[in-house]
Amino acid sequence: MFKNKIIISLCIFTSLFCSCITEDVPGNTPQGNFEALWNIIDSQYCFLDYKNKEYGLDWDAIYREYKEKLTPNMSNKDLFQVLSSMLEELRDGHVNLVARHETSQYREWYDSYPANFMDTIQRIYLGKDYVVSSGLKYKILEDNIAYVYYESFNSAVGESNLDEVLNELAICDGLILDVRNNGGGMLTLSDRWAARFTNEKVLTGYMCHKTGKGHNDFSTPIAVYVEPATDRVRWQKPVVVLTNRRSYSSTNDFVNKMKQFPKVVIVGDKTGGGSGLPFSSELPNGWSVRFSASPMYDPDMKHIEFGIEPDIKVDMTSEDIQKGKDTLIETAREYLRKHKE
Repeated sequence: MFKNKIIISLCIFTSLFCSCITEDVPGNTPQGNFEALWNIIDSQYCFLDYKNKEYGLDWDAIYREYKEKLTPNMSNKDLFQVLSSMLEELRDGHVNLVARHETSQYREWYDSYPANFMDTIQRIYLGKDYVVSSGLKYKILEDNIAYVYYESFNSAVGESNLDEVLNELAICDGLILDVRNNGGGMLTLSDRWAARFTNEKVLTGYMCHKTGKGHNDFSTPIAVYVEPATDRVRWQKPVVVLTNRRSYSSTNDFVNKMKQFPKVVIVGDKTGGGSGLPFSSELPNGWSVRFSASPMYDPDMKHIEFGIEPDIKVDMTSEDIQKGKDTLIETAREYLRKHKE
């Protein structure tokens, strides 16, 4: 009898203990998923204080506002709309809520600006005799300027590929490296490319990591350098990098690196940002949220997460478009002709 009482007591204690724990874990309800998402951003997203200073974002006020939009029996579609609208308050095109039926994204960071890229016009410059190699399209233009288009940092370009391409273009007076509409990919490829345009170790910025749940809980900034690709072909002449608002993620990182080199000029529009290392987390209903959790800075400790300004700001003009010309490419050619060595 005494033994049975002990067993019963243990069962009651275990039940109570488990109950206390599960009460602190958001459940798979509209309220539970809302709480989970808000807390993930509150503890892991690394730009809340920055956004507060920039435009007065009050994440606590956002909680109160959007909590009122919830109803116990709302559909998944309506819940997704509420949660994605809440994330849009961050004004960050690199924050995504991903569900089976939809992926949210704040698009104003590029939809409100000129596209500054038309593949139909680009094809005029490439003609029919351009070369395709490992995700690259390249050609020597009639003024002896090399034009290279790199569409995605997901297209792996090997060291030997880069040697071959740069060797072939070495006869040119300058290089246009076009990364417009490049949505990024592997950061290792950003390093691999940048290492071909410097002969010395160069400080290109800093990186921090989240160390706690507080909005300002970050590690000491860690210096980031680019070192020259030793025993490989390195470009020694002027370079123009073409950018637009759809140049983001690891492309943004690449542009920041290139901007630190003396023979490189950035032409076009501000990049789309998104250099912070991505972080993903899951809500109780299985939806995932993706955002930057490790801020990155330029050598002056300015955030590069929200885009990098070009050295020469240029938009495609309607007059050039009607003539089948790319204003950015033409600006780059003019610059390189004036600065050829």
